[in-house]
Amino acid sequence: MKTPQPARYHSGSYEWFRAAAEQGDPYAQFNLALLYRASDLLAPDPVCAYYWMERSAQQGLAFAQNHLGVMLYTGEGVAASDEQAVRWFRAAALQGEVAAQQNLGMMYRNGRGVLANAEVALAWFFRAAEQGSARAQGLLGAAYLYGEGVAQDNLLALAWLRKAAMRNDARAQLHLGVMYQQGRTVEADAAQAVAWWRQAAAQQLAMAERMLGLAYAQGQGVAIDLPRACAWLRRAAAQDDVDAQYNLALMLAQGLGVTQDEAQACVWYRYAASAGHMLAQYNLACMVAGGRGVAADPVQARTLYLQAAEQGSAAAQYNLALMYEQGLGGLRNMALARIWYRCAARQGQLQARQRLDGMARQERRISTAGTGWLRCRRSKVPRRQALRATGSPASA
Repeated sequence: MKTPQPARYHSGSYEWFRAAAEQGDPYAQFNLALLYRASDLLAPDPVCAYYWMERSAQQGLAFAQNHLGVMLYTGEGVAASDEQAVRWFRAAALQGEVAAQQNLGMMYRNGRGVLANAEVALAWFFRAAEQGSARAQGLLGAAYLYGEGVAQDNLLALAWLRKAAMRNDARAQLHLGVMYQQGRTVEADAAQAVAWWRQAAAQQLAMAERMLGLAYAQGQGVAIDLPRACAWLRRAAAQDDVDAQYNLALMLAQGLGVTQDEAQACVWYRYAASAGHMLAQYNLACMVAGGRGVAADPVQARTLYLQAAEQGSAAAQYNLALMYEQGLGGLRNMALARIWYRCAARQGQLQARQRLDGMARQERRISTAGTGWLRCRRSKVPRRQALRATGSPASA
């Protein structure tokens, strides 16, 4: 959420604003609220800040209405309410407040307080972008790039993203780098992509740090530098970028650019796995099953394989089936083993297909042997009856 930054105040500001605010001046109420939110003059008091911000907003001051929306969105000094946040963002946006227009667009894009509507979000981003909001310009460019709420248009995406990136909007720089990486409307240029990602990464944007780390790991646009790749991935991973956590774990597990450390690899795999990263779930399951970096735990390994298998990992489906077949990490269950072998086989997993064929052959052998025994037993009955009928002694 974008909100204007409070100005610096001198020592007499509080008394002046307080007196004017109590007399009903909306600008004084707004500035008094800012003092209570964050200043060098007063200890932060979110409740008082909300009280004065609401009084100012109720008098129609657009700046205050946008700030009030932010406070309701974050639950600062009041119980959080997306619906009320939308109400105040809209009130300010209709008055032309650029930050509120951008914030209202974000609420529609994310479905917070209103039904998600990419087209309405785009309309509000467009209003803010035309007023010069670099962030809104970047959001508008990304919408055109990925076709969110509008037909995909790489030319318009390039125009808006470049405008925002030149004004140092980190996300616009990230997306512009992607356009150069993929050669979308521009000639593919890995070095240009890295240049834009580096600017975004300097602003600590996690996705840009990850893209920069992968570029150094793969030698795309820069010379391969595994230690530097690991450093950038670690920065992104520390900001909860799931893909960065997975790739960092991969490098730690294999000792790429860093000293091999399977215990630390498990830590980062676990972070990514808990966020639902399929490959992290599978790799962690393999390490847990084999006791690499952690104590071997077949029960936990089966759980992790199941999580990855349910997301479609053929390798996880095969390993899970194997555990069910052999009774590792839990009870033996041949029915579930067959189900997961079939899932893996349908994705072309050769070993799963071989296991299914082997199980089918074994079942046929058992069935054939059982049928033959019954046929043999039945064939003796008429013979005995015939012997008794002729008076001949029955064979022992």
